Order: sequence, then structure tokens, then C-alpha cells
Amino acid sequence: MGARGRPRGFDRDAALRAAMHVFWERGYDGASIGELTAAMGINRPSLYAAFGDKEALFAEAMTRYEQEENATARALREQPTARAAVEAMLRDNADAYCNPATPPGCLVVTAAVGCAPEHAAVRARLAASQRAVSEALLRRLRRAVGAGELPRNADVGALAGYYDALLQGLSLQARAGASRRRLQRIIDHAMHAWDAAADPCPCPER
Repeated sequence: MGARGRPRGFDRDAALRAAMHVFWERGYDGASIGELTAAMGINRPSLYAAFGDKEALFAEAMTRYEQEENATARALREQPTARAAVEAMLRDNADAYCNPATPPGCLVVTAAVGCAPEHAAVRARLAASQRAVSEALLRRLRRAVGAGELPRNADVGALAGYYDALLQGLSLQARAGASRRRLQRIIDHAMHAWDAAADPCPCPER
């Protein structure tokens, strides 16, 4: 006997992708069950049968998002220098934030901004995702000190925090309607901060 409420031809993967886009656009609190089921092409019993509750659906959508929208991990892993990694992280994410094929900004940042305190498990999941990015960035900058790309006295904690905050800010800018060109110009200026931090003797010439 088939699962009750599940329509014939139900495509779980396509439904999950549709839910991911609703959460991306609306955040966790803003996405209603009605909006989710309409986008997924299923009814409420089908959603609960296939995914559990809304919280479980969001957790699965988050996992899918992190697997597919991985510009940060890719940049930090593949670029040959820390400077190139940070710049690629910012530019590739900015491009993704302004991609007309997907909702603007970052799903994690969008959901975190409006997540109510009573959704403790969701807030913890979002915080863990943001913390993972922060820690990966900090590890990459510490490697840069060891490789001589940054001076040994560089405040890598502050530098990592700066670029982490900038990455989240770019998402918010995109959500507010900023163009790709504007975000890329912001990044142009942000990379000057790297050059200043990498200069072992920032004192002006006498």
C-alpha cells in the first residue's frame, strides 16, 4: 500500500529543490506550509510523509544548499594563495547572490536574520553553518602566515572576521537590490585591506 497523501509521480528531489528556493527567498519563519506545498507540487500529508515536519524539511534543504552552493569551500580549497582564495570567495559568492536564476543573497544569511528565538534547533543549525565558514576562513589565513603570505604579527582573527562580515553584508546588499557591479566594486576596495595587512612594513616612507 502506498504512502497516504503522496501523489503519483512524486519527485522527492525536485520537491526538495523547490522547498530550498522557498526558504532561500522567504527565510525559515517567512516560508509558510502553504507556500512550501504549492512550490513543491504536493499536499500537506505528502510533505509530512516524505520529509517529516517543516523543521526537518528545512534541515534537509540546508544540506542541499550547502552541497550545491559551495563557492566559499571551493575558493578556500582550490586557490593557490590565501589572497586569491579570499578574493574568489567574495567574487564568486557575489555572482551567486545576484544570479537571476535563484533568489538573491544567501539562504543561510536570509534565514538567520529573521529566525525567531523559539526555533532553537533551526537557529543552532544556521549558527553551525555560519561558524563552519568562519572557521574555514580562519584556518586558511593561519596557513597564509605559515607560508609567508601574511606577516607573523598579522591579526588573522580580525582579518578573518572582517571578510566573514563582508561576505554576509554582500548577501544583505544583494537582497536589498544591489547590482552585481556594485558588489564587485565593494570587493575591489575590500581587497585593499588585504594588501595593507600583508605589508610587513606599513609605515609611510620618510
